[in-house]
Amino acid sequence: MRIRGVKPFASAVGLLLGLLCAVEAAKVNKHKPWIETTYHGIVTENDDKVLLDPPLIALDKDAPLRYAESFEVTFTKEGEICGFRIHGQNVPFEAVVLDKSTGEGVIRAKDKLDCELQKEHTFTIQAYDCGEGPDGGNMKKSHKATVHIQVNDVNEYSPVFKEKSYKATVIEGKKYDSILKVEAVDADCSFQFSQICSYEIVTPDVPFTIDKDGNIKNTEKLNYSKERMYKLTVTAYDCGKNRASEDVLVKINIKPTCKPTWQGFNKRIEYEPGTGSLALFPSMHLETCEEPITSIQASIMLETNHIGKGCDRDTYSEKSLHKLCGASTGTVELLPAPSNSANWTVGLPTDNGHDSDQVFEFNGTQAIKVPEGVVSTTLKEPFTISVWMRHGPGSREKETILCNSDKTEMNRHHYSLYVHNCRLVLLLRQEPTESENYKPAEFHWKLDQVCDKEWHHYVLNIEFPAVTLFVDGATFEPFLVTEDYPLHASKIETQLTIGACWQDLSGHDNDTETLSEPLTGGSARMTQYFRGNLAGLMIRSGKLENKKVIDCLYTCKEGLDVQLPEEVASAVKVEFNPNQSSLSLEGDDIESFEKVMQHISYLNSRQFPTPGIRHLRVTTTVKCFNEETCISVPDSEGYVMVLQPEEPKISLSGIDHFARGAAEFESTEGVTLFPELRIVSTITREVEVEAETEAEGEDDPTVQETVVSEEIMHNLDTCEVTVVGDDLNGDHESLEVDLAQIQQRALEMSSSNVGMVITGVNTMANYEQVLHLIRYRNWHTEALFDRKFKLVCSELNGRYISNEFKVEVNVIHTANPMDHANNAMVQPQFINQVQHASVDLSGHNLANTHQASVVPSAATIVIVVCVSFLVFMIILGVFRIRAAHQSTMRDQENGKENEMDWDDSALTITVNPMETYEDQHSSEEEGDEEEEESEDGEEEDDITSAESDSSEDEGGEQEDQQGSSRQQQLEWDDSTLNY
Repeated sequence: MRIRGVKPFASAVGLLLGLLCAVEAAKVNKHKPWIETTYHGIVTENDDKVLLDPPLIALDKDAPLRYAESFEVTFTKEGEICGFRIHGQNVPFEAVVLDKSTGEGVIRAKDKLDCELQKEHTFTIQAYDCGEGPDGGNMKKSHKATVHIQVNDVNEYSPVFKEKSYKATVIEGKKYDSILKVEAVDADCSFQFSQICSYEIVTPDVPFTIDKDGNIKNTEKLNYSKERMYKLTVTAYDCGKNRASEDVLVKINIKPTCKPTWQGFNKRIEYEPGTGSLALFPSMHLETCEEPITSIQASIMLETNHIGKGCDRDTYSEKSLHKLCGASTGTVELLPAPSNSANWTVGLPTDNGHDSDQVFEFNGTQAIKVPEGVVSTTLKEPFTISVWMRHGPGSREKETILCNSDKTEMNRHHYSLYVHNCRLVLLLRQEPTESENYKPAEFHWKLDQVCDKEWHHYVLNIEFPAVTLFVDGATFEPFLVTEDYPLHASKIETQLTIGACWQDLSGHDNDTETLSEPLTGGSARMTQYFRGNLAGLMIRSGKLENKKVIDCLYTCKEGLDVQLPEEVASAVKVEFNPNQSSLSLEGDDIESFEKVMQHISYLNSRQFPTPGIRHLRVTTTVKCFNEETCISVPDSEGYVMVLQPEEPKISLSGIDHFARGAAEFESTEGVTLFPELRIVSTITREVEVEAETEAEGEDDPTVQETVVSEEIMHNLDTCEVTVVGDDLNGDHESLEVDLAQIQQRALEMSSSNVGMVITGVNTMANYEQVLHLIRYRNWHTEALFDRKFKLVCSELNGRYISNEFKVEVNVIHTANPMDHANNAMVQPQFINQVQHASVDLSGHNLANTHQASVVPSAATIVIVVCVSFLVFMIILGVFRIRAAHQSTMRDQENGKENEMDWDDSALTITVNPMETYEDQHSSEEEGDEEEEESEDGEEEDDITSAESDSSEDEGGEQEDQQGSSRQQQLEWDDSTLNY
């Protein structure tokens, strides 16, 4: 029997059996998982999910197949992906399997990522399957794939400026492309968020703008006078529109237009006398406006032409200056300051000032005659002529400085010094000799100094036939020498004149002028007048002036000085002119040059400098690398103000009234006029003193000004003793001094009938010693009762003058008392009352048992009698007070300044009371009465004990006792005198 449907059933069973066999065979893990070789991923910072390209999927061939949906298949772990493994150090990522059967997985961050720390990460990854069996044996791994992950940035940071503030300096009047650049940074890691996209000036209404790169520039020309500094607030934005966390401050200083010049230069510089060197440019520097400099030259000029004779020098007489500079004797001063002993310059106009030298002006109509005997008639060769001269361009006529010509008739010029067409000419005619040959007669020098209106010092050393000229210490040889015959012998006297040349009237009326000066006398005429200023005209006969003395005479006491620092001494070249009124500098290093400039100083070595302005000028020249753009430095001008020195007050003091016996006046020694003279000089200055206040809570002291007198030491150059009253009569009186002592102190003495003059620069102490030696002698004293003298000392040629110290000396006469025994008018020896504080009565021992007093004064006898009566009344009143111990009004009116012990035994007193005289002395008598009362208890009384007994016992019978024949010694008790 055949069964239908058997065949299809068999087919299904076979298929099922085959599938089961295939599944059984698949349980064997034969293949490795497979993944891509490279992956690229992106992750955002602060997030953990990584987007990979391609996606992370692992495949395995061991995985079972799926046929139809009608079949249910049970899969085993063979062919499944169990996980992924990441290889690398400190990799902040992990891989996770999402589906084991499909092999799908993801990579994610373990923690939050920071792009600013690391923008990219690279590591390797490997997939592995689940292996075989329950224990996962025979597990297979895939190959390693490289994974690149980029961390995307988040705009979490704001811009920050690199500097806390910015500064710049610009010059006014210019528009800049960029004044300065500000810069901000952003800490974000991405280009978008880390870039600064814009800057902004927050401050409104300022003439500045800023671009996206941070460059600030001005929108208009800036004006220093309008605004000297601008303050701007600037902010920044990144490309993510984040604003800077803090804005920044920008300061822009405006400078005036740059001008090359010396800066730090004070136009007024004050110099206090006696302070030494004063730095002129302590903080000076050169502004070059950033122009490169290759070399620099500068000259500093100190203008002192208006001070004295071109600068500040000692203003002693020219003769004294020659001595100070070492010149020997034999120098004759032809233009001395007017005085009693040298009065021929009285008529000439001078500068009338004591601060500078004695300068004489000649205006073309004035001249003076030098008295005979001042200069030798014939100069002994060699000789020297020196003079200070200031002369400008003049006429074409000769202008005579010094001329020695015939007094009458021939008008020959023996020697002369004159100016002609800006030439200095010396005429020197030789005296008659045996030979009549031509000899040099005129020496010509063509000099710019002669006509430049400036002071110059001229010295001519003449040693015939050679003549050497020194001008301001520099030597000049004559460019022309003319010859002439020697003079013919004659007996005509010569006349030495200054400022013109003496000529006789006859035959010369057309080219001469009449001299109106009283010194010329008669109807004399002068010619060839000088126009200019002269000072210090000297002639020194018998010796030439050496170069050392000439330099000393010309050297200024003020000038420029510089102390070069060691580090720049070789870098800058420094040169001075002879009188140090200018110096020049040259160098190539600006820094070293400025250091030298800062060490330039002004120095005035005089104790009492001439006050006033000294103009200062700095002239500078520079060289640059680029000559086309090289700068030009303008001159800098200022002045040094020399302040007024504290003027010394020279005080003369001593005994100003004393008496001496007639015998002393007639002796060979005479009477010393100034035995206790003192010379003191003081200055008065204001000083600030701190005074503490007594008020509570005021701790700060107040400053008060007080006047302080201070004694100083300086030299003197003249002391003059003159007679007050009648001139000295040379027949019987004179002033004398030890000439050896004068010469030992390098001083000179001249005397005349009006007094004595001591000259020479020396200390006050030496002058004191010399003045102590001055004596007055009178060898006919019969008619002499008193003599008065006046002493005045001075310094710096009369710039500082002492007080007038007057001395009165009285003559004490003595005679035989028997000649006047019966003469009622004979008075006791007496000296008129002295109103001065000091009276010298020492050394007057008038004791003589055979002599009595005679009238010592030429005043009226009546006054003497009154004085005698007063003395009598005083003595009587004193001893009545001592006996009765009472005080009355009459006793208080008695007294006398100078107590005297009177021997009145031989006197007859005639009383002529004068009430006016008593009233005049009442105040002095009251003071003396009190003084006598205080001495009542002392053992040594003002009168002798004999006189005291006589006064008490006999009282009103005093006059009878005076008529006795008792002869006693007249003594002066000067123990109570006030000196």
